[in-house]
Amino acid sequence: MDRRTFLHTLAGGAVGLGGAALFGGCAAPGSRTSLRPGELRISLAEWSLHRTLQKGEMSNLDFPARARSYGIGAVEFVNAFFKDKARDQAYLAELKQRCEDSGVRSLLIMCDGEGALGDADTGRRMQAVQNHYRWVEAARALGCHSIRVNAQSSGSYEETQKLAADGLSQLNAYGDRLGIGVIVENHGGYSSNGAWLAAVMERVGHPNCGTLPDFGNFRISGTEEYDRYQGVAELMPYAKAVSAKSHDFDASGAETRTDYKRMLGIVRDSGYSGFVGIEYEGGGLSEDQGILATKNLLEANLVRA
Repeated sequence: MDRRTFLHTLAGGAVGLGGAALFGGCAAPGSRTSLRPGELRISLAEWSLHRTLQKGEMSNLDFPARARSYGIGAVEFVNAFFKDKARDQAYLAELKQRCEDSGVRSLLIMCDGEGALGDADTGRRMQAVQNHYRWVEAARALGCHSIRVNAQSSGSYEETQKLAADGLSQLNAYGDRLGIGVIVENHGGYSSNGAWLAAVMERVGHPNCGTLPDFGNFRISGTEEYDRYQGVAELMPYAKAVSAKSHDFDASGAETRTDYKRMLGIVRDSGYSGFVGIEYEGGGLSEDQGILATKNLLEANLVRA
């Protein structure tokens, strides 16, 4: 089960998916650190361990130490694994302490199942915006730079751009107040069309609203696949984070669906400085093995942990 399917099920099928920390290469609002120009570092997306988490073999609180066990010092949380804890201050303080104890920095929270930010109905769109407020607050409490959201909408190509831009602008205004960015992943539907999502970013027109290009999420529909290299190139000018999706590896250690050397060349050529997050979704290796195989591949292409 991939992340889209799991989260759709978690939300009861009601909501489909459309689409000290660092904010790309620059210091985030409220952040105290930044990377050198062109520097790329490795982070770990919590979804890489979703089977282990779903089986109850580890909890969200265990994630920072687990990341450190792989030699990774930055994490990207998934809201599904602490859905009822967004405003639990004691829990968030404990999670932040776990990160500090492990020497791990919190980068962002991947947020799903909170409604369509590009809903054609104004009331539902505004409700979706407000549903994300608690995750903005949680991100601030954890020291993250951003929340990652979706840009789900329905309607024509241009209508959906306007609707998604409106919802993102409304949410970004709240994020600005708390010093938290709002970034969008290509995550199905129109959002997996790089040109569409780049146009949405232009409509929003705010430096704290950006993209999280995912190497593998370019399936627009069951029969339509957007070119992943073109899509990443179109999204990198707005990128505040990058997701190195992986599934399977050949005998030489290369990922079988994505040419990592080519893709990371696109990332570097964009001028991006920041974290590239491991997100292993394959089934051929264990989650531990898949994470380490992806880490080895990133390190071989000059991305450091």
